[in-house]
Amino acid sequence: MRDFVLKRVVAVIIPFISLYGFYVILHGAISPGGSFAGGIIVALSVIAFATIFGLDRAKEKLPEKILVWTDSYGTLWYVLMGLVGIVKGVPFLSNRLAGINLGVPGTLSAGGLIALIGIGVGIRVASTMITLFFTMMEEEK
Repeated sequence: MRDFVLKRVVAVIIPFISLYGFYVILHGAISPGGSFAGGIIVALSVIAFATIFGLDRAKEKLPEKILVWTDSYGTLWYVLMGLVGIVKGVPFLSNRLAGINLGVPGTLSAGGLIALIGIGVGIRVASTMITLFFTMMEEEK
């Protein structure tokens, strides 16, 4: 797409879409949405960039090495948060049983480790969706 206006509008909107996706990831434990939906929104901002500006330029901004790292570290973060319970002698992903402070309902700290677990899930979902999009677009060529 060589449309100048479309490229300018997308260049202005994409940071806000990404920011909204991170907002949904961080607030997913206390509001509708969640880490999965937030990860999809973040991925869609990258997919929109790749669609408008081209796959090669998107891969320059977000190389495969970074996607592999975020995929791996998102999963590692999730596992580490789950191991907190095991280290304390309770089941995997336990919050209250592990003695984690559940915080004040309605705040970001509500739910103990749930908000932190959501960060790992959101990162993993976003990197997986971007990787799938890049792979499908490469196969199309």
